[in-house]
Amino acid sequence: MRTIPISMITDAVSEMCIAANLFLTEDMQAALKTAQKQEEAPLGRSVLDQLSRNLTIAGEDSIPICQDTGMAVVFLEVGQDVHFEGGVLEDAVNEGIRRGYTEGCLRKSVVSDPLVRENTKDNTPGVIHYSIVAGDRVKITVAPKGFGSENMSRIFMLKPADGAEGVKNAVITAVKEAGPNACPPMVVGVGIGGTFEKCALLAKQALTRPLDRRSDIPWVREMEEELLERINRSGIGPGGLGGTTTALGVNINTYPTHIAGLPVAVNICCHVNRHAVRIL
Repeated sequence: MRTIPISMITDAVSEMCIAANLFLTEDMQAALKTAQKQEEAPLGRSVLDQLSRNLTIAGEDSIPICQDTGMAVVFLEVGQDVHFEGGVLEDAVNEGIRRGYTEGCLRKSVVSDPLVRENTKDNTPGVIHYSIVAGDRVKITVAPKGFGSENMSRIFMLKPADGAEGVKNAVITAVKEAGPNACPPMVVGVGIGGTFEKCALLAKQALTRPLDRRSDIPWVREMEEELLERINRSGIGPGGLGGTTTALGVNINTYPTHIAGLPVAVNICCHVNRHAVRIL
């Protein structure tokens, strides 16, 4: 059994909230550079050049990539041989979010009640997902999610007979309906299977997979490639102003499901697709 002071969780989450909002992951930077070279529309290239310049300024001046610094989504993979001491794990995560957003001067966008709408003033609470895994380590993924793109996400409860074509049509429908509102070029996370809530979680997790790492499942990999090509033929383009780069990537996660269902979730993220990963 390995003992981890709860303060380590707070410190890590705090640092990751700031880093994710100021810097893109290497795979996202590479995808944007490739898009700049391949974009065929002059206006589309101009938008991508502006986005690239924005990233440079954010890094040099230590300011957020986007003014919407998101609601903090945290995935925790906790080894079953880990023991935490010094406090409660969930409190530690939220303290890390509070500290990161206040000390990092990041915009506070969370309200304490969905209808009363009073700002919590520290961006807490976060949305925390736990899983217990083998080992004595803790993997933390912090993914601040802006709501311009989050609002464009969809769930489709398809029939099994809808099959692969039904899944693909659902994804294309979600992307086209999102249009410029998702701040393209976007990253499209797709969850297939499970239940109503499970497919949504799969789609959210799919956004954190590096764009240069394709699925190990052959049919999933083929669908990812086909959907990316079809989405980029939609003409929505960078900023929704037209072009050949509407999406930088499509990541699909799957899970077993019931014989009577085919749940599909589409969780869209804008071009920054912020996330940071750390293993303790």
